[in-house]
Amino acid sequence: MNNKKFYVVWKGKEPGIYHTWEECYQQVHGFKNAMYKSYPSEALAQQAYTQKPEKIIFGQQQKMKIPETETFPVQDSIIVDAAWNSVQKDMEYQGIFYKTGKRIFHNGPLANGTNNIGEFLAIVHALGFCKKHDLKEMPIYSDSRNAIGWVKTKKCKTNLEESPQTKHIFELIRRAETWLENNAYKNPVLKWETTIWGENPADFGRK
Repeated sequence: MNNKKFYVVWKGKEPGIYHTWEECYQQVHGFKNAMYKSYPSEALAQQAYTQKPEKIIFGQQQKMKIPETETFPVQDSIIVDAAWNSVQKDMEYQGIFYKTGKRIFHNGPLANGTNNIGEFLAIVHALGFCKKHDLKEMPIYSDSRNAIGWVKTKKCKTNLEESPQTKHIFELIRRAETWLENNAYKNPVLKWETTIWGENPADFGRK
């Protein structure tokens, strides 16, 4: 299966069409109100590039009912992501500062974990980081709706079975759930809208 993507940058340091997320990221990172989007083929990217980005992005925004305040990701924010290795069967997660691209935490690889669990743990880790460093209202973005929902209910609703092999994973889950129960926070936990903004900047690049 061909998972290659092409990235259109309408507003960035150097507008154009880029063949990798890394190239696209260099053009939009730190650029105020950058406008970019990924496409599955170069032909679609070329077609989109000739159109006004507002027509594409805001038209899609209306269709997806995304609040106007989330049209662009907040620069001063934390982005988290998780990855699951289909060969080693392990999971890891990380968080970065969106504005600088600096990694601020990483955990794993953890054997027998799942991607959704990693996303859940990453969000809670980011919340704990913000509390520790007095970043009381800094937004946290994740591209996992499941994990965001689990954080809101303070419960990791995974289907993973607890066993001696997954004991270490469930210890992390319970620690995260306990933190959510015992700590209040003001940080917005938001969905990273991949279809509008492009690939999650914290992505491990294994797609």
